[in-house]
Amino acid sequence: MTSAISNRRDTETLRLDALTERVIGFCIEIHRHLGPGLLESAYEECLCYELSVAGLRFERQKALPVAYKGLKLDCGYRIDVLVQGELILELKAVEAILPIHEAQLLTYLKLSGIPVGLLINFHVPVLKQDLKRMVNRIQEFSAPPRLGGDSQP
Repeated sequence: MTSAISNRRDTETLRLDALTERVIGFCIEIHRHLGPGLLESAYEECLCYELSVAGLRFERQKALPVAYKGLKLDCGYRIDVLVQGELILELKAVEAILPIHEAQLLTYLKLSGIPVGLLINFHVPVLKQDLKRMVNRIQEFSAPPRLGGDSQP
């Protein structure tokens, strides 16, 4: 890997880390004001308000098609919130995050090609207890150019 590619990845990682931290801050603020016990949709609405006030671009309930044999099929998958086109937020209001919730976010990362996602459960006394950052591992390794990797050696 060349130095230019490495520097670009480092810059990208720092930028995504900063965005992730900022969004986590919004979630903590919302949780401090509302606490646990509301529906997921209430937390989503408040989070979208915070993103809007911060001037961040976002999409709610974004359709996520499944690519199959050259077709894009609508199978009903929806990303709760997509921030800046590069951070998936999967919001929950459940007793605890289960492996199926983690698998859901990993599937969304894989299907979308988005590099990072947050799984956030608002139904806990302290938000940090049930908040997970997940990375699309496919993005971390450079594939050959024909597979969408860097074209530089």
